[in-house]
Amino acid sequence: MSTVDTLFRNARLVDGRTVDIAVCDGRIISIASHSQSPVAARETLDLTGRLVLPGLVDGHIHLDKGFVGDDWKSHRPCTAGFSVRERVKFEKEALAGARPIGVRAAALIDLCVAHGTTQMRSHVDIDLQVGLRNLEQVMAARDAHRDKVSVQIVAFPQSGIVTSPGVAGLLDEAVRAGADLVGGLDPAGYDADIDGHLDVIFGIADRRGVGIDIHLHDGGLLGIFEIENIARRTKALGLGGKVTISHAYALGEVPRDAVQRTAQLLAEAGVAILTNAPGAHAFPPVLLLRDAGVNVFAGNDNIRDSWWPYGDGDLLERAMIVGYRSGFSTDADLAAAFNMVTTNAAQALGLRDYGVAKGAAADFVVLDAQHVQEAVVARPRPRDVYKNGRLVAHGGTIVTAAR
Repeated sequence: MSTVDTLFRNARLVDGRTVDIAVCDGRIISIASHSQSPVAARETLDLTGRLVLPGLVDGHIHLDKGFVGDDWKSHRPCTAGFSVRERVKFEKEALAGARPIGVRAAALIDLCVAHGTTQMRSHVDIDLQVGLRNLEQVMAARDAHRDKVSVQIVAFPQSGIVTSPGVAGLLDEAVRAGADLVGGLDPAGYDADIDGHLDVIFGIADRRGVGIDIHLHDGGLLGIFEIENIARRTKALGLGGKVTISHAYALGEVPRDAVQRTAQLLAEAGVAILTNAPGAHAFPPVLLLRDAGVNVFAGNDNIRDSWWPYGDGDLLERAMIVGYRSGFSTDADLAAAFNMVTTNAAQALGLRDYGVAKGAAADFVVLDAQHVQEAVVARPRPRDVYKNGRLVAHGGTIVTAAR
């Protein structure tokens, strides 16, 4: 009889089975019915038939921008309709008087973890004003909180590349310093140079062996042109599975036949699409893209910062918002929304040991729901959150201190 660290008895899986989950050294070593799991455990926990979900994966967040953990900052509207440049200006002014990134990032991490997030991808501003300071502070927060959550970092040129000479070199330096991916921002709408902008991003990715995650707000046929350009470059460089286009509003603004044509290119190239179904914006048609073979996933994006006053870090609520705005109502549709904050996001982030499965990291969420569909529509609480088999949050409260 083998001995494990923890045996979780009476765990109900998403497929409806009730099993025992054995965890040792932070990994799931067996999943079996009670009669088939003759193991001794240093600790045994009875989950009493509660639903066990894989740890939630936030595919897009900004740990350096939020005001969680700081005083309330009233939202400042753009003066003449939405403008990325003006929002960046307002953001810089607000952040100048904010508490240190380490304080705010820690508070945002705890907020997200308490709701069940165990993995996240954070974009971090890299520009001439901040240099690599934001990156250094987010990396420090990532390391301090690694027992609760795993964080990927994107070096994000929030103030442009071509229009900000020197940023290209900073992005490359950021990747060499430890950023996991290189980011981009509206090659046409912000930098007015599609090829110049993408040359920098894809050049760094190819040279440094990292992935790409590019913010693309540009709409209509211009945005479609950029999306198709990104897909072709991805395919040419063999970067399939390592490139994400975040937001891709254009896919929600053009006729269906144009989306279908573009979806085929995205699927063939292996480019994923991230959406958080934001506010009043058009957003990509999730099921059309999925049915074409495109990986579509979700994240919270901005949480209570200069861009957006909303958000509580709950990815089940984000799945509900995506489903609600998409008109999802069948069980299959609701499962698709759930997958966007779990398996689809894990695939986009390249997580190879993800899920409630033998051999995977023991990252999971325990809550009271009959199935994933109820989890999405009801977002039940309280939740118990486990990272590497250790309880890190209970009933909305963090129980593991930062290092």
